[in-house]
Amino acid sequence: MSNPTVANNTVEIVVNGEPRLVADGATVEMFLTAHEIDPDTVVVEANGVILPRDRFGVTALSAGDTLEVVHFVGGG
Repeated sequence: MSNPTVANNTVEIVVNGEPRLVADGATVEMFLTAHEIDPDTVVVEANGVILPRDRFGVTALSAGDTLEVVHFVGGG
């Protein structure tokens, strides 16, 4: 992997195993919104730790962070 910090104020993170560029300082909530993901329908693991939903808006993403975003699936 190349340098995870990119010159144009973006940083590289890994989301569900795929490298992604996000704005430096973006929050988890900002990432979800930018990708049209409803925060109420997912569980987010940030760097190996389940992130409480009330922390999405205050948890800033940094170069090299890893997110796993898991969607709820209904059924019966």
